[in-house]
Amino acid sequence: MRSSHEIDYHIHGEEMQLVEIELDPQESVVAESGSFLMMDDQIRMQTIFGDGSAQQSGFLGKLVSAGKRLLTGESLFMTVFTNEGRGKRRVSFAAPYSGKIIPLDLAVLGGKIICQKDAFLCAAKGISVGIEFQRKLGTGLFGGEGFIMQKVEGDGIAFVHSGGYVFQKDLQVGELLKVDTGCVVAYTPSIDFDIQFVGGIRNTIFGGEGLFFATLRGPGRVWIQSLPISRLANRVLEYAKSGWGRKEEGSILGGFGNLLDGR
Repeated sequence: MRSSHEIDYHIHGEEMQLVEIELDPQESVVAESGSFLMMDDQIRMQTIFGDGSAQQSGFLGKLVSAGKRLLTGESLFMTVFTNEGRGKRRVSFAAPYSGKIIPLDLAVLGGKIICQKDAFLCAAKGISVGIEFQRKLGTGLFGGEGFIMQKVEGDGIAFVHSGGYVFQKDLQVGELLKVDTGCVVAYTPSIDFDIQFVGGIRNTIFGGEGLFFATLRGPGRVWIQSLPISRLANRVLEYAKSGWGRKEEGSILGGFGNLLDGR
């Protein structure tokens, strides 16, 4: 018997997605603070410490759970949405930036997923959202995700979000995948997550890809994002700095400058 609520859902959109969750009477979904988009009447919203899972016991347990969430860059509070009507009701949540929403059925995936720190969006009530420490020093320092990652545990459906397109791959025993650091969205606990030095003087100095690869060794399943939000933010910042003070419209010099720098 499942300890998490059994919810139905539908993901809308392509690049700017939202997930619409259908709740039966007295079913609940727990969501990250700030992800709410819209809901039907007779759905009650309640702000709580932590994730509201059965793993929390008493005020101290809730406080410890909420404190752990601070380490992963999330707020102390989460929001529970409960259908208090007689029929089915719907509530929707939106990703905070352009990308994909990934549904994860934890009952099928072994009950646990490890993901990047800010990936969690929402989940069926009963899902536990905690922290996962990187045990390897090099992975924590250079793996692109730091020493602390999120872990999502339970037997229901959880939703995480990522930037750009998401590629899902099942790795066989011993199969190795090299990934740009920061592009790893999530993986099952059976995956061995490590780093590898790029190597070569020219690659190191002029390659522009950083000093390390993230390495993922099977067996297990991984989810890779094509555009981490950090990479997008850096590109926007570089563009803003390079074009600062240039008048794009109504200026011959502005147009000539664009020709010179390829824009």
